[in-house]
Amino acid sequence: MNITDVKVFLRPADPLKAFANIVIDDAFIIKNIKVIEGKNGLFIAMPSQKNKNGEYRDIAHPLNTETRNEIEKLVIEKYNEALKEQPEMAE
Repeated sequence: MNITDVKVFLRPADPLKAFANIVIDDAFIIKNIKVIEGKNGLFIAMPSQKNKNGEYRDIAHPLNTETRNEIEKLVIEKYNEALKEQPEMAE
């Protein structure tokens, strides 16, 4: 699996910092990955949908830790690059 593109859309909200879209192998897109500021730093949350019980369930997610870590690393790197281009969003 190759992540061939990452786009980050900054948000002026707390704790939600951004949304991201990733493209895998120039063939498959996952939209609305959230970049969230937690008490231990930044992390990502995969796109989810509320079910009938009011609980949120991921609609797309990695099947192993290695893939999740790779996605998180790339998305957070792109988030930090986007902040450098728009420093007013870091406040």
